Amino acid sequence: MNHPSVDLLNKAVADELQAVHQYMYFHFHLDDQGFGPLAKLFKKTAIVEMGHIETLAERILFLKSDVNMSTSGPIAAIQDPAEILAKAIAMERQSAADYNQAAQQCGANADAATKQLFEALVGDEESHQDAFEKQLDNIKRFGLSYLALQSFGAGAEAPAESK
Repeated sequence: MNHPSVDLLNKAVADELQAVHQYMYFHFHLDDQGFGPLAKLFKKTAIVEMGHIETLAERILFLKSDVNMSTSGPIAAIQDPAEILAKAIAMERQSAADYNQAAQQCGANADAATKQLFEALVGDEESHQDAFEKQLDNIKRFGLSYLALQSFGAGAEAPAESK
């Protein structure tokens, strides 16, 4: 018999895998555009999401089921920094809503441990959303020069002068 929380946990694994793939795609493109600090934020967030996958998978295995390692959808081919951030904010907002709902369902099924796991994930997703919102707000206020100045402030080298 399949534990009632396993489907919720596997959906979360799929969503987290999707986020890892999407955020690394964003990382590669932002880094290529010279926006190192923002690229690094996406890479760090992807690593946190990998930790979520591990935690979710451990719970699934504890419940004597199997982990489905499929992603929940295709990668969005976005390279504009503001659009990237808007997509990431939407993803984090949806994850937080999904995990809140999953926590409620686990509570209704008397699965306190999985409920607590989902509640902890909500906090992380809201933190990621907040970090992305701050970056997008700064881009809206100051334009892309904000990202360029961040990169130079983080130790990026200025372009060589022509002779």
